[in-house]
Amino acid sequence: MRTLTESDIRASFINCSKGEAKRLNPPKDLADQPWEDLDFLGWRDPGAPERAYLVMERDDRLVGIALRATSGGGRGFTARSMCSLCLTTRTGGGVALMVARRTGEAGRQGDTVGQYLCGDLDCSLYLRSRKESVAGRVLEESLSPEEKIARLHANLESFLAKITE
Repeated sequence: MRTLTESDIRASFINCSKGEAKRLNPPKDLADQPWEDLDFLGWRDPGAPERAYLVMERDDRLVGIALRATSGGGRGFTARSMCSLCLTTRTGGGVALMVARRTGEAGRQGDTVGQYLCGDLDCSLYLRSRKESVAGRVLEESLSPEEKIARLHANLESFLAKITE
C-alpha cells in the first residue's frame, strides 16, 4: 500500500458524512506504519473504541469505510473466532463483529453490513507473519503467502461490494 496522509484518509470515506470524516481520529502512528506490508490501513479510534476505520486502494483510488465494532457479548475468553478477511483464528475477543453503514439510499435508511474482522484490523501483518495470533493451535494451510494475500483482497472486495450495492 502507498503511504497515506491524513488528508488522503479523510477524503476517502464513502459511507459517512464529510463532517464525520473530518472529526475522526486518524492513527497517531501514521508516519510509522509498515506501508510495504499493508493491504489496507485499519485502526480503532482510541477515544471511541467502538469506532473503527478501514482504508484501501481500489482502482487507483482510496476507499475508506467507517465501521462500528460490537462488544464481545458473552463469548468465553478462550473461545476461538475467525476473521472473515484473513481467516486468522483468534481467542480472547481478538475477532469482533464490525458493522458498516451501506452507501446511498440504503445507508440513509439505516441498512448495514457486518463481518467478523480481526479486532485490531492487522490482517495484513498476520498473513505476513509480522504479528502472531494468540489462538493456541494454529490452523495450517497449504496456500502460499501470495495466495493468502490474494484471498484477503478478494474477501475485502466482497465486503466492499456488499457495502456499495
